[in-house]
Amino acid sequence: MLFKKLTDFSSTDLVGQRVFIRADLNVPVDEAGNITDDTRIRAALAGLRFAADAGARVMVTSHLGRPTEGELKPLESLSLIAAALSQHLGQPVRLVKNWIDSEFAVADGEIVLLENCRGNVGEKSNSAALSKTMAGLCDIYVNDAFGTAHRAEASTEGMAHFAKIACAGPLMAAELDALTAALANAKRPLVAIVAGSKVSTKLTILNALAEKVDLLIVGGGIANTFLLAQGSPIGKSLAEADLVDEARLIIAKMQARGAGVPLPTDVVCAKRFSPDAPATIKSINEVEVDDLIFDIGPDSAAALARTLQTAGTIVWNGPVGVFEFAAFSEGTRVLAHAIAASPAYSIAGGGDTVAAINAFGIADRIDYISTAGGAFLEFLEGKSLPAVAALGRRAEG
Repeated sequence: MLFKKLTDFSSTDLVGQRVFIRADLNVPVDEAGNITDDTRIRAALAGLRFAADAGARVMVTSHLGRPTEGELKPLESLSLIAAALSQHLGQPVRLVKNWIDSEFAVADGEIVLLENCRGNVGEKSNSAALSKTMAGLCDIYVNDAFGTAHRAEASTEGMAHFAKIACAGPLMAAELDALTAALANAKRPLVAIVAGSKVSTKLTILNALAEKVDLLIVGGGIANTFLLAQGSPIGKSLAEADLVDEARLIIAKMQARGAGVPLPTDVVCAKRFSPDAPATIKSINEVEVDDLIFDIGPDSAAALARTLQTAGTIVWNGPVGVFEFAAFSEGTRVLAHAIAASPAYSIAGGGDTVAAINAFGIADRIDYISTAGGAFLEFLEGKSLPAVAALGRRAEG
């Protein structure tokens, strides 16, 4: 899809212009108000620096958490984000509150942070009135929040219709280029790793990938449902018995086109969910009725690692075990390092996936790390993302 990019503008084009950037600064925050992972903040810096260095008057906003419109709580304020941006950018970034209802000035080259956009009444419902009001604040609207591109909200989709100019920021453009390269122009074999607790939350993506990929590796509770579908014992492990038939259909669909869904032959089990629970490696056929499967076993991990070395493209979403617990992290660690060592083009997305990448220190060996979760999955499904579609329509005239 064609769309205008912020980086298409020269310094002459941007100097003195009011540039409104919708970023995705929705970072995890602990109960004490500390940012526990600033990946999304760092990813947004390129667009902010580009506009500010060109002399634009930069306004940036984001959502944080899930606030009730018109009722922001202290931990939902972007004040801690303003402090983090100031530190990363090496210049003051002031927070502007009540920015819809009050006037504020921005100097050339200055960056101001507009308070949590989801605190504005009408944001989530994509209010046309709110979209017009926000669009009136700027000369150029920039969507650099791929992580929210699957949501049609006032700051992500609505503004693109009413702003004088609407374009994609460098992060948005990079995400779309990387995902297109990974799927539309994929080098074969194309391997997808999809893991998570439930098949139901990723059923559509599994069905979509079953028609595209050469190998579909499932992990976590999803793998347990597939194991159940092939008649393997899973004890008390998390699974969805009502989706066993769906899992069988996906396996059959893959097999019919010469593709495969490799399932673990050995697993790591425990009797309870706890970091100090004794872990036992078992053949899949040895799983007992009171066992809980928390990871793939060493034989399965080694076999998958060998397979990944022959891949042309790898798409990764989700750790294959409870990697937060040391006793159940080895499967994810082995696959993570195999992906990093593979000559394949690798792209990874999703919060847990990024956490695993950081935990195992392989970020510099993954070709592209997406900051998105839901948008990443919906793009893989082949869905049209509302925010991206809006930019495309503006580019067409």
